Amino acid sequence: MLTVAILGRPNVGKSTLFNRLTGTRFALVDNTPGVTRDRREGKGNIGPLEFNVFDTAGLEQAPKGSLAARMSDQSEQALHGADVAFLVVDGRAGVTPEDRHFAKLIRKSGKPVVLVVNKCEGGKAKDSTSEAYSLGLGQPVAISAEHGEGLADLYDALAPYAEKNLQKISNAPSISEDETAIHAVINIAIVGRPNAGKSTLFNRLLGYERVLTGPEAGITRDSIAVDLTYDNRTLKLIDTAGMRRRSNVHGKVEKLAVEDSQRTIQYANVVILVLDAEQALEKQDLTIADHIEKEGRAVVIALNKWDKVADKQTYLKDLHGRLEDVMPQIKGVIVQPISAERGTHIDKLMQAVFAAYETWNRRISTNKLNQWLEEALIRHSPPIVNGRRIKIRYITQIKSRPPTFAIFASKAEKLADSYQRYLINSLRDIFDMPGIPIRIVLKKNKNPYVE
Repeated sequence: MLTVAILGRPNVGKSTLFNRLTGTRFALVDNTPGVTRDRREGKGNIGPLEFNVFDTAGLEQAPKGSLAARMSDQSEQALHGADVAFLVVDGRAGVTPEDRHFAKLIRKSGKPVVLVVNKCEGGKAKDSTSEAYSLGLGQPVAISAEHGEGLADLYDALAPYAEKNLQKISNAPSISEDETAIHAVINIAIVGRPNAGKSTLFNRLLGYERVLTGPEAGITRDSIAVDLTYDNRTLKLIDTAGMRRRSNVHGKVEKLAVEDSQRTIQYANVVILVLDAEQALEKQDLTIADHIEKEGRAVVIALNKWDKVADKQTYLKDLHGRLEDVMPQIKGVIVQPISAERGTHIDKLMQAVFAAYETWNRRISTNKLNQWLEEALIRHSPPIVNGRRIKIRYITQIKSRPPTFAIFASKAEKLADSYQRYLINSLRDIFDMPGIPIRIVLKKNKNPYVE
């Protein structure tokens, strides 16, 4: 499939165009320059024409090693992997020296390029495009990404490159059915506080520098998803922005980034919660863990920067004790010490992720559940309400992901939360479901003498 990279200086509307082409609002958009930092990939289309599209950080001339320079490196990597580049310029501001510099850079790359003049809504197109001819990139295409204007012209400019790409594919060797077999994709989100090492872990799992890392806190803003095959399993790995306390979140961009991270958790199968071993289990870590549990996701804790811990055995023992006290809702959650920077114990972490995923999908037979229920009721009888003991008669699993059980009882609405917790903890222990959210749905027994 054709791959398109959207390039240009900051704040010309690249992310707005990305959202328009993909039909999503995944890329963060704001008037502040430099909102996008890592390149984001999506499936785009203009009418029947379908393609992969990369949103990128603004190209900037910046000191080597600086954050801006590393962002530009990400953009150049997107250009290198693309079949066609969209160079976007701002139709309101006109052509700037930066635009000329980067038009020259793209020409040197030898990649086919479509010059896109954005923000040309209404009658502004004629004045905006005439100056763009001076960049020497051929016929400019005037659009308004925000309002969806000019996409027909953009289709005409892109279609010839799609036809050439199809010819390349038709001449390529065929692929066997075994090689194209589709397996269930496991969505894995990497979350945590800023500077815990999420992006470093993300890059380590991919085996290359896909997203920006560095000592600066809060580098990642967009949630970046990349397909990956690991241990013969098909994964979608998602890096997210750091999630700080709500009182410490300032500015629209950071709020949008945190909302994006929360939305990523909602659609994940397994969440890797990255803790910084030098300051593990702060209040915000517990808030994030609670959010994961409420969304019903499987969770594994990656205890990062483990190489910096001196007394490892004592540290781990104390941490497990604190987890039992402050996170009983995901009792027994797997804690895997790692060093994302050095690549230590990454394979053990992924084996824990796969184990959590399988438990999250588990189904238990009704027969085994009711055998367990009988023993659980003997060990600890249900409470008495209004002089009569609540009778629990039956249990069955009604869904997985997360495991959810229906319990039929008299006066079900009166069953105390403490007794429900007893049942959940007993289910977790007997059927070996550590660290997995478990749901109980109480159902009232029907009176057989009432129609």
